[in-house]
Amino acid sequence: MRTDPAGPLVAADGVSRSYVLGAARVAAVRDVSLAVRPGEFIALQGPSGSGKSTLLNLLGLLDRPDAGEVRVEGRDGQALSENERSDLRRDRFGFIFQTFNLIPVLTAEENVAYPQVLAGADAAARRERAKELLASVGLDSKADVRPDLLSGGERQRVAIARALANRPAVVFADEPTANLDSRTADDILNLMRRFNEAYSVAFLFATHDPRVVERARRIVRLHDGAIESDVTT
Repeated sequence: MRTDPAGPLVAADGVSRSYVLGAARVAAVRDVSLAVRPGEFIALQGPSGSGKSTLLNLLGLLDRPDAGEVRVEGRDGQALSENERSDLRRDRFGFIFQTFNLIPVLTAEENVAYPQVLAGADAAARRERAKELLASVGLDSKADVRPDLLSGGERQRVAIARALANRPAVVFADEPTANLDSRTADDILNLMRRFNEAYSVAFLFATHDPRVVERARRIVRLHDGAIESDVTT
């Protein structure tokens, strides 16, 4: 059952996560509460080791907290089975990674269509959707090209198209501009902002990049795994 559409898409309530490194236990995220609502464009900012990627993984149901709760449209993520969590990631979330994570043996079109394959869409529908998304990111002419023959910026455009394939409510982006030159990074950020504004898709970035922070409408600063500030611009 969906909750009030004005409510959070995904929310962390007092979540903590630690890891064992050798003989030490390191607290990556400490008692963090954060809600992401429809149409937000949020930058998680902080130095390396501040907990940005860990928090992104917790909110995206890629990891489980040691304490606290993550809720997706009102549903308790901890109470869900692994299959239910996987279905939520497939249907409600999109993911964009620093290293693109495209499938090398698939063409650009096949990479974009892959989430729809997992969702059970028929071949004609997923092909049409993939072509539409590739055109929207300016890569309709590269539909039959494999990732190794694409530039870094083109690969990231394919990754954005793939993240949007199943019409997600929120896209999680982990350092999406880190491997791009300045001009390409600007183009990629403008593209994501366009999707955000046109379709009210929420974007949550883990980033060091000041260009991402400049474009964000909300900036959440993390330090030593805890929220230091949360400012709407």
